[in-house]
Order: sequence, then C-alpha cells, then structure tokens
Amino acid sequence: MGGRELLADTDPDFDAESVDICDDHVLDLLEPSVREWWVDQFGAYVPGNGGFFTPPQREAIPKIHDRENVLVASPTGSGKTLASFTAIINELYRRDREQPEGLDNSVYCLYVSPLKSLANDIHRNLEVPLDGIQAKLAERGEDTEIRHAIRHGDTDSSERQKMLETTPHILNTTPETLAILLNSPKFKQKLETVEYVVVDEIHSLAENKRGTHLSVSLERLEEMTDTSPTRIGCSATVEPLTTMAEYLVGREEPGGPPRDYDIVDTRFVRDFDIRLECPTDDLIDTPRGVVQSRLYDRIHELVESHENTLIFTNTRSGAERVLHNLRETFDAYDEENSGCHHGSLSKERRQEIERQLKAGDLDVVTSSTSLELGIDMPHLDLVIQIGSPKSVAALLQRVGRAGHRLGQTVEGRVIALDRDELVECAVMLKKAEEGFVDRVFVPENAQDVAAQQVYGMAINAVRPESEVRAVLRRAYPYRDFSDAEFERLFRYLTADYAGMEEKNVYAKVWRDTNDPPDGEYHYDDFPVGEPLIGKRGRLARVIYMTNIGTIPDSFTCDVIVRSSDEWVGNLDESYLDKLEKGDVFVLGGERFEFSYRRGSKVYVNRTSARPNVPSWFSERLPLSYDLGHEIVQFQGDLLDRLDSGGRPAIRDWLREFPLDENSVRAIARMFDEQCRYAGTGSVSTPDRLAVEVTLDHDEYRRHYYVHANYGRKFNDGLSRLVAYHCARQANTNVQVAVADHGFTVSMPLNRKVDVARVIESLDPEAVAADLRAALDGTDLLKRYFRINATRSLMILKRYKGYEKSAAQQQVSSDMLLSFAQDLDDFAVMEETYREIMEDKLNVAGIREIVQQIAEGDIAVHSQQVDTPSPRAFGLATLMASDVVLAEDESAVLQEFHERVMQEIGGEESEEARVESE
Repeated sequence: MGGRELLADTDPDFDAESVDICDDHVLDLLEPSVREWWVDQFGAYVPGNGGFFTPPQREAIPKIHDRENVLVASPTGSGKTLASFTAIINELYRRDREQPEGLDNSVYCLYVSPLKSLANDIHRNLEVPLDGIQAKLAERGEDTEIRHAIRHGDTDSSERQKMLETTPHILNTTPETLAILLNSPKFKQKLETVEYVVVDEIHSLAENKRGTHLSVSLERLEEMTDTSPTRIGCSATVEPLTTMAEYLVGREEPGGPPRDYDIVDTRFVRDFDIRLECPTDDLIDTPRGVVQSRLYDRIHELVESHENTLIFTNTRSGAERVLHNLRETFDAYDEENSGCHHGSLSKERRQEIERQLKAGDLDVVTSSTSLELGIDMPHLDLVIQIGSPKSVAALLQRVGRAGHRLGQTVEGRVIALDRDELVECAVMLKKAEEGFVDRVFVPENAQDVAAQQVYGMAINAVRPESEVRAVLRRAYPYRDFSDAEFERLFRYLTADYAGMEEKNVYAKVWRDTNDPPDGEYHYDDFPVGEPLIGKRGRLARVIYMTNIGTIPDSFTCDVIVRSSDEWVGNLDESYLDKLEKGDVFVLGGERFEFSYRRGSKVYVNRTSARPNVPSWFSERLPLSYDLGHEIVQFQGDLLDRLDSGGRPAIRDWLREFPLDENSVRAIARMFDEQCRYAGTGSVSTPDRLAVEVTLDHDEYRRHYYVHANYGRKFNDGLSRLVAYHCARQANTNVQVAVADHGFTVSMPLNRKVDVARVIESLDPEAVAADLRAALDGTDLLKRYFRINATRSLMILKRYKGYEKSAAQQQVSSDMLLSFAQDLDDFAVMEETYREIMEDKLNVAGIREIVQQIAEGDIAVHSQQVDTPSPRAFGLATLMASDVVLAEDESAVLQEFHERVMQEIGGEESEEARVESE
C-alpha cells in the first residue's frame, strides 16, 4: 500500500487531490510494520511539510538506508534524530525477520551524545517508535524485539552486568564511556557487530577535546568491526558543513581523502520570529531601577502571553537572580510553576525540571547554558535571551528550543541591557536572519588525547607501531600528525627522559622491534624487525579505565591576606587565568592585590587601588571570532550612512534589522555621539583598528583603549602580546583588562609607550613565539599544565583506591612544572602551550589581523582624548576605581557620558532634537 492510500485509510478528512505528497519513495523503503506505525503517528498532514516526512527525514532516511555516511544539519524539532533511528530500526527489523536466528546478542547501533540528559531523552524517545512498531508486529502475529539501553557514568554496575548477558541492539552512550567500552575485555566483543554510529549535536563535540577523543575512538571501532559502520552526524547549527562532515567520517587511509559522505542541509526550513528589545533608548541616564523594572515587566508580559517560556542568561548566578526577582516581583510565580536549571544543581533537581518542562507543567524556567542542547520540550513556545549569547550558533540553538515542531514558528526575544551588547546582538540577529552561522574550530594534534588513546590501544594488544600511527592519522584532528609529533608522543609514553621515574612519572608503553638476540620470535604474529608497542605495568588497564576523559576537574581557591593569614573568600580557579602579580580585583566588596598562588591558596594584599580585573571575567561566554568580524563590518557600513545622511539615515537602515525602536535609537545615538566627540577614525572598521589614549591624573595612570571587536579569546591573546612588549619597552608593570569588544592597557603616567606603534610593529611570524614567552610564569600556564598533565596520565586522578582532588592535582602539577619546562620537546608541555595559544587565545586570528596590519590592509589609528569615548565606556569601566557594584558602574558611565556631552557642546545634535520632538 502506498503513502496516499495509507493516509486516506488513516485520515478520513484527507483530500488526496489537494495535497502534493512526494513521500511514496521513502515509505516504500520501510518494512510494513514500520511504515504502518509511521503513517499512524504522522498521518495528519502538516502544512509546509509536503507529506509524511519533514525535509531532513525525507532526504536522510534514503541515504542511511543505502548505508551512506551523512551529516544532517537541520533545526531543533525538525526530526533529524528520528530520521537516523527510523532508517536503522527499519533495517534491524528487516534483519530480524529474514534471519532464522534473528539478531545477535550484541550492539548494532551506537548513539553518542555530549550530554547524559540528552542520552536519557533519546532513550525515552526510542521507546515510542519501538513500542509502536512492536504493536504492529503483534497484530501480524510476528514476535520480534529490538533492545535498547543507555550506558554512561551514572549506570550502576548491576545494569552494566545485565548488558553483557542481554545486550542492547541500540546503545546510547557518551564519548567517555565509549572509550572505556573499547578497552573492556568482555564488552568490546559486543561492539564488533556495530553497523551504525549516530553522533548527535556534533558541533558541541567537534569544537573541544571530547570530540577529538571521540574521533579516535571511532577509528578504533572501525578496526574492530567486520564492515565499516555507517556514520550519521546531527546538528542544528554547524558551519562549515564540509569540515564537520570530514570530522565525522575520518579517512580510509592516512594521508588519503575523507571517506565518502553526503550532507543533508535543511538548516533553514523553520520560520523564525526573533527580535531584539531594549528597556529604554538611553541605557546610561535612565536610572538603573527603572531599567530593571521595565525588564521584569516585559518578561512578565511575555510569559503571560505564552504557554511555556524558557529564559536564558549567560551565567548560573544570572539564572538564579532572574527567577528570584520574578518570584519577588509578581505573585504569579512560585515553586509550582517556575524553576531554574543549571549545572550546579543536583542531578535529581535538573531531571525533575526537565520532566516538568517536557510535560508543560512550568510557566517559566531560567537557565544558563544547560538547556541549550538536547531534550524535547514540545510545549515550549517562547525563548527569552537576556544579554548576548555571543554567537549566532548559540542564539539559534537556544531560540530553536521554542516551537519544537515543524510548522510552528520559532519565537525568541533577546533583551540587551548594555550598549556594547546591544550592538553585537543587533548584528547577530540580522546575520541569523541571513543564514549566517559561526564556524566550528576543531582542535588539532592534541598530544594529551593521543597519549590516552595510544595507551588504550597498547593495553588491548601488542601491535605494530605503524598500525597505531595509522589509526590516529585516520581521525580528522590528527590527519596532519607528523612523524616528529609521533616521536615526541612516544618519548613521553616510554618515559624516555632522565629523571622522570624519580618524579613518579612512569612509562605507559614499551616500544621495541620484534628482533630478539636468540633469533626466536617474541610475537609470532609479526615479522622480525617490525616495530611494536605494548603496555607497561600490571595495573595499566585499571589506570586507564579509572583516569581517562578530557573534561578537566576544577576547584575553588581560598583567598588569604598575606599580612594576617585571614581567609576572605573563594575564587574559581579559572578566574586566576587572567591574574598577574599586582592585579587588583574585588571580592566581598573589598579590593585585593594579587601576589601569588600556592596550590589552592591565593595570597593577596588589601589595597585601595583601582580594580583591573572584572568580577565576571571567567564566567561569561566569549564572543565568536566570526561574529566579531561581522560587527566590524557593521560599524563600517554604519559610518557610511552616518556620513551620507546623519542619524536619520542610521535609524532608517537599522529599522531593516529585527530591532525594536528603543534599540534603533540607542545604537544611532551612541555612534552619532562617538563620531561628534572623537571623529570617525575612533571607530574600528574592516580597514582600521582604533586606539584611544586617556591620561588619568587622579590615579596617575595612562590608559590605552584598543577597539578590537574580535572577541575575548582574541583580545586576551593580543593584549598579552601588547603588554609583553610594552613592559619590555617601559620597564614597568603593565595592567591589562579584557572584554569582547577590545582591551585596555594601563601604565604609570611617567611611562609612555606608543601602543599603536607596538601593534603595528608586531611580526606575524613571531606572534606565536612572543605569545609563548608572554605566558611564562602565568597562572594560566600553571592551570593548563595541570589539566594536560592529568589528561596525559602524567598525574593520576585515581590510583589504588585513592582519589586526588583538583586542588591536589594542582599541587602535584606545580611540583612537576619546572621539571617539564627543562625537558627537550616534552609532549605535555608542548600540548599545554598549543592548547592555550590555539584553543584559548586564538593565535590564528591574531596572526591573521597582525598580517593585515603589516601588509597595510588595516591601519592603526591612535588619538588622545580627554575622557573615554562612548564606544570605550565599557572598556573604561573595567579600569574605573569606583566600579565595585552595578550601581557604581552606572554612576561612572553617567560621569563619562556627561563629560562627552560637555565636549560636544552640552546638548544633542539638531537631528536628535528633531527626533525627540
């Protein structure tokens, strides 16, 4: 029976003549019971769908049926994951029906997800089609079963044992658990039958070392199976598609082309209703209490007019604060109909919130990033984002949680409370409308992950070194792993450095040729002279199984006043990444000067000096580098309109963006005031990097504000380079503060350095070496050495029943750091520098911009101003001595603005007066 006939049978109101259904060719691929279930489930015609299948399902199911590797890029709620499972389930039912003995007691499909909660959700969603199809089979008198189970870090030992006896045909797991299963003496045999691998939310894995680890695990799995498993990747927001597809499939042979793949690109099949809102058109002079009142009134209005609302903030504390304020301000919210979800809450509490969201029992939930991926929320019809999510990909991922069905409009509202974020959100929403997505950058040649995986391969069996190299190089992140990098890796793994064992760092593998002096083979399976590797130590497997993984442990540091040994609070260790000796920060309303850290203790001195490291530094997400380029382009386009038609021209242009009128007026006013005060040269554009200098006689400091809109990773790296050269020239302590839209360099008034000249003189070829030198002695280097030493199993988190906390790991790391720095070309040290510079400080982006400056494509424009310009207000408040609380920041901003207005005549332009009238 074809699709039309089936639909006519199940839906009496269906008019076959009026609907163009093009799905017969897909339905014909399905087994009768699967096809009948699908038509029962999705038989009602969905406008815009064109039939039974959504666009990603219509394209993906036939490709997976034909065993093609495929990347499915489609919005949240469009059915891409179900498409993957439908084709696989269909094949398993066919196989079970046709084979006399049925399916083997082993795994046929692996589903890998980045989150345990996502794996749980997919596990539940699998029950619906499997139970439904089972019922159809029962009606036909057929008795068959496809088993599915979930296995990750929370699965108890009894459940794991049951999986050995009664093995799931579909296994849901995480990258870490898969790596353990590949070395499980018994369960790894159950993976030899795997024919399908589904990698969900592939973008969130590929961009970090969890994805690097997974890519090698998939190549190890490839070796174990009789037939090459079909690989299916799913993502709502990913770019470039070809890069992600190549990451998914790897290579058949080292140095060869990627395995064959296809791409299903249906990313823009849903309708979006996204707008940027601002509580006022004047974020500086409007009293803070008024802004907050309007914000919560607007949130309440939006929540009241929708069924279920999810509110994203950029921090966990922000999520808690928004929920608290809603409950305090309005009687409509209580513990029964509202909740908060983030990573610091207990697993039980998070799961309860997820359950209530799925059921539609909560009017509003606040979250940081923990609900950005994953679970199906069918009743959710609005997402509110407070502040900038920092990338188009994150915006689409978050807003895509609303209208979680094809045919429903995705409704999202972004509310900006800061003028710099107002600009980036305006650009972000416009680029989202145009189909722009930020690129995913894949970490490459990570030595610590390679160390874990080579160790795992050696534990499973003695094997030729050439085979180990080939497995690693077939994985996309290691496609260019050189012979020199292999030698570096093996020198570490074999402890081929004097003094390592005295530091309790022992060899993980042995490396030798099968060429014994007596002429007899040690290993009959390999020819004489074949270089081999194998495991070292009787506890190798236990060490591997209890210590692998890539997610670093973290801890808080006790802050101690040096003079009195007084404990004054805690700092998250990541906050120390930016601190250097002499830096001043605020804790508990007091100011402290950082002196040094020992293990988990931070030693400080009380001070009255200005803070120069913002309290949120380590908590906020960084602006995407690609979006930063778009903001710079936006500023250039805006200046063209300002030059040709003044503020009215800017407003007319901005009204083409998805902005409310307050946002339009606020952005137009800011740039008009900027150019009237400091000229168009004070705004960074694609061909200009603006630097402004102010002299602060009260604090006896000279401040340089560098308007680099390329994101905090870029600015963190470039500011370290600039400060490094400035300190060498001026022979003084240089203070730095970093934001997404630029950075500040500050030094005493009696020290003067031409920062613009420093930037112009940077050598693109020397950027990496200079940045490496600038990292010496920093807490950033100390922390990441500990993380990489632990990942490389140089420091063991668990050994013989004893567990080292992150703070204890740091103590061990501090003791090893100087030893490691003295070793020649040491893998763990080199990986630490690589990860910091490439993954955390965007050295590639810095080199790109420095190259353009050196070639004259970007000019560095510097000018001295009496007070920070409007576009520098945010940078200036990072260094302002009065900024301790939000109220203080508002006062400082108002003072800056008042000075600017006095400089440009004390009143707004004629255009502004006409506008307000």
